Amino acid sequence: MGLSLFGRVFAVNAGLLSAVAALLLLSPVEIDAPIKTTQALIVLGVLVIGIATNAVLLRRAVAPLERLAQRMDAVDLLRPGQRLPVGRGDAVGRVVAAFNRMLDRLESERQQSAGRVLAAQEAERVGIARDLHDEVGQLLTGVLLQLNSIAETVPGNRRELDQAREAVRRALDEVRRISSELRPEMLEHLGLVSALTELSGSFAPVSGIRVERRFDQALPQLSADTELAVYRIAQESLTNVARHSGAAHVTITLERGIDSVVLRVVDDGRGLGGAPAEHGGLRSMRERALLIGGALAVKEAAAGGVEVRLEVPAPPVGQAVGVD
Repeated sequence: MGLSLFGRVFAVNAGLLSAVAALLLLSPVEIDAPIKTTQALIVLGVLVIGIATNAVLLRRAVAPLERLAQRMDAVDLLRPGQRLPVGRGDAVGRVVAAFNRMLDRLESERQQSAGRVLAAQEAERVGIARDLHDEVGQLLTGVLLQLNSIAETVPGNRRELDQAREAVRRALDEVRRISSELRPEMLEHLGLVSALTELSGSFAPVSGIRVERRFDQALPQLSADTELAVYRIAQESLTNVARHSGAAHVTITLERGIDSVVLRVVDDGRGLGGAPAEHGGLRSMRERALLIGGALAVKEAAAGGVEVRLEVPAPPVGQAVGVD
């Protein structure tokens, strides 16, 4: 068992003071009163050597604590695996080891809590989508039927009725679109590629941004949770493109990697302008990627704009997913 931090600091200072005392007691150097210039230089030199030696030894003693403080300032639970090496068995090494164990617990608890939060969000999305479809959708459909009935019985005000019916139809289409985004039934029934095709197809008319799709012909079968995470990350990426990029074109790619599936969303907008801000949407994307064991990267695209890249593990052998 090595010395404690107090013991190391005490030993360093005690050794230096003992060396200075031995030098003064055993050396032939004499100090007169008033002190001579040569004697003052000798005492000053011993003092400087003692201070420098003390600084070097103390620096080595506390360096692991400084590295620990830096890591504590920079650690991010959404980027797991940030650990410090434990190369000593003294008190400093035990502090570093305890910090690493604390990160293990925090990352595990964060992953579990994030999973519960995202599951609750998905359940809430399903409930809202059902209410929109069943309640609001049916109400608008009833209004549209009433307008049609009025148009048949009342010949006047035809133009106004036509405008009202068109407004109700647009509202009904918007309710259906929002309901579909909240609860991607296409994902559940036809798979990830079909759901992404529908998502990108509905994105272009609303945003005015041209969308290019590139999907592999043979993708491995992913779990339901993984497909949902990939879909939500693609959805959030497209939302960010529409809100922040000022892009005219976006490419969404889904392809097979080495034992993985890779999603890319690349736009030709204004780019990040430096490090991406960790806003709620980006952190939610990181949490979803973390829950399924995926790796998410958000960076400047090669030709300008922003590239979002998600790589998720996939079984080496599985059923292929067809492309629409």
